[in-house]
Amino acid sequence: MTTSTPPKGTTPLARREARLAWGMLAPTLISVALVVVLPLLAIFWISFKPIGLADLRPATAVVRESLRGSGDSLRIQYRVRNSSRDVTVEDVSFTDTLPDMVTLLPQDLPAECSLTERLLTCTFGTIEGGFNERLRLPVTVTGDEELAEEAVEGSAPAVTATADNILTNFEFTTENFARIFDGDEFFSVLWVTIFYTVFGTVGALAVGLFAALLLNKNFRGQGILRGLYLFPYVAPIIAVAFSWLILFDPFSGSANALLVQMGVVDQPINFFGERPLALIMVTVFEIWRYFPLSFLFILARMQSIDTDMYEAADMDGASPFQKFWYLSLPMLLGILSVLFLLRFIWTFNKFDDIFLLTGGNAGTRTLTVNVYEQAFAVSNIGAGAAVAVVIFLCLLTFSIFFFKFVSREEGL
Repeated sequence: MTTSTPPKGTTPLARREARLAWGMLAPTLISVALVVVLPLLAIFWISFKPIGLADLRPATAVVRESLRGSGDSLRIQYRVRNSSRDVTVEDVSFTDTLPDMVTLLPQDLPAECSLTERLLTCTFGTIEGGFNERLRLPVTVTGDEELAEEAVEGSAPAVTATADNILTNFEFTTENFARIFDGDEFFSVLWVTIFYTVFGTVGALAVGLFAALLLNKNFRGQGILRGLYLFPYVAPIIAVAFSWLILFDPFSGSANALLVQMGVVDQPINFFGERPLALIMVTVFEIWRYFPLSFLFILARMQSIDTDMYEAADMDGASPFQKFWYLSLPMLLGILSVLFLLRFIWTFNKFDDIFLLTGGNAGTRTLTVNVYEQAFAVSNIGAGAAVAVVIFLCLLTFSIFFFKFVSREEGL
C-alpha cells in the first residue's frame, strides 16, 4: 500500500509557518503602504483634478468675534466671510454663547440672528465666493471691559457650513495632461532630463570605476586619499553648489580669470547661463558629486575578487587591459548594473542640484524642476501632479525594461 505525500506547503505546519511569516511581514507592508502607496495614489488622484494652490484649503465659512468700542458704544462684532473667492458655501450658520457679564439686547438683533437665553444663533444660508459681512450687535457689560473683551474673544463661535471640496469630489479632467503635453515644451524638457540622467549616470559610473582602479592598491596614505574621494558626496549640497557658482562666476570666478589670463578665451564665459553649456555644466556637477558612491561600491567588489586569477593571467603574459576586460569587468557587471539602476532613478528624480545651480534656466529645465514650477510658480497643483505621474511612468517603464532584459543578462 502506497501513501501519497501532501503537496509542499499544504501541511498544517507549513500553513502555520506561512501565517506567522505574513504576520511578521504585516507591519512592514502596512508601513510601506502608508509611506509609499498612499501618497502615490494621492498624486494620481490630484493629477486628474483642476486644483490650484489656493484649493488645498477647502472652502468654508470663517467667523471672527471681537468686542469693539467702549462705554455706551460697546458692541460685539462678528466678521463672516467665505474663505474662497470662487466656491459657494451652503448652510452657513454659527452659534455663540455669550459670557455672563455681557448682555445683548434682543431688539437690536439683525434679521439673520436669534437669541435664546445666552445662546446667539445666526443663519446665513448660502454665501457666494468672496462673501464678507460684519454684524455689529450693541451690548452692555457688567464689570471690567477688559475682562469682558477677553471673555468674548476667548470663546470662538461654533460654525457649520457645507461646500463642495474639489479634492474629494468625483469630478475629473484630463486638462492637466493636455496642458503639459501641449506644444514642444514638454519634449524639450524630456530631452534635457534624459540627457542629464543618462550622461550623469554613465559618467558617475565611469569616473567611479576609474577611481576604484587607481586606488585598488596598497600604499601609504590610501585611507586618507579614499576619504578625500568621498568629500563631494558627503559635503552639504548647498555648500558645494554655491562653491561651483562662485568658482565659475563670469565676473569674479577663478576659472574665468585663469582662462582669460592664459589667453584661452577673450572674455569671461557664463558657464551656468548659456545654452548648451549650462546643461553640460550641471551634468558635470552631477558626475563629480555622485561618483564617490560608485567608487565605494566598485572598490569593495574589486577587493573581494580572488587574486589567483590575476596571478595566472600574469603567468600567461596578459596585459593590464586584458586583465581588466576579461577578468575584472565580468566580475563587476553585477554591481555596475545595480549602481546604474539606482543612479538612473536618483538622477532622474534629482531636483536640488539643478535648482541651486541654474534654477532650471538656460536649457536645464528637467521634469522635476517642471513639477516645482507648475505646482508653485504657476500655482497649478494638478499640472504639477500630472508631471509627477509622467515621471513615475517613465521610471516604471525603465525599471521593467531593466529587470526584464539587463538584469537577466547579468544574472541579477
